[in-house]
Amino acid sequence: MATPAPVASFDHWLDNPATPGNWTYRNGTALFSDSSGGALLALRCDRAAGAVEIVRAGQVTAAEIIVRAETMERGLSARSAPAGVAAQIPARDPLLDAMAFSKGRFAVEVVGLPTLYAPAYPEVTRVIEDCR
Repeated sequence: MATPAPVASFDHWLDNPATPGNWTYRNGTALFSDSSGGALLALRCDRAAGAVEIVRAGQVTAAEIIVRAETMERGLSARSAPAGVAAQIPARDPLLDAMAFSKGRFAVEVVGLPTLYAPAYPEVTRVIEDCR
């Protein structure tokens, strides 16, 4: 009897369904919220720092936010913030372009919280462009 060939046991993050929710843009901030209106993710321009701040809702002690886009991924140093876990990305960093132009969505991972698969909607691009 022949031994069956091994089967790949990994999933690519792009194969996961998008997190249910929708983006809104108000006062320089893009918010990704669930159907009840609870904010899950925020992107805002911090002009003084010359950076886009990304905030993942949820109270955990995390040292890193991992952002995955179709063409690039990177771990970002994180800190606790009133609304969750926050990190900054320099306004001209190519990671922001990768997020905006990712194939349909990008992923945001924080240890201790569910991974978000946020759609790459125009609100994301607007915050990035406003910051440049």
